[in-house]
Amino acid sequence: MTTKNALDRLANLGEEVIGKASQNPNLSRLVQGAMQLKDRVDDLSKRVRGLEAMEKRMKQLESRVAKLEGGAKPRASSGTKTKSATKKSPPS
Repeated sequence: MTTKNALDRLANLGEEVIGKASQNPNLSRLVQGAMQLKDRVDDLSKRVRGLEAMEKRMKQLESRVAKLEGGAKPRASSGTKTKSATKKSPPS
């Protein structure tokens, strides 16, 4: 029964701390900021999950396009291409 008493005392102490913290305007703002941060992180994680699904779908579509093109791989663009100039010997 001593553990139950200790847990009850701990719960009561926690309630007191929360009560006092809610009366302090600085701590109240801190708690509100933390809750907003939690909500934003939740929203961000949902968006990231959506991006992962889009990436998976894009890979599927890319493989379908590659099959339709006859297995040709898309060329990587290397910027500007230069042609090698042939040197002509000066006329004698």
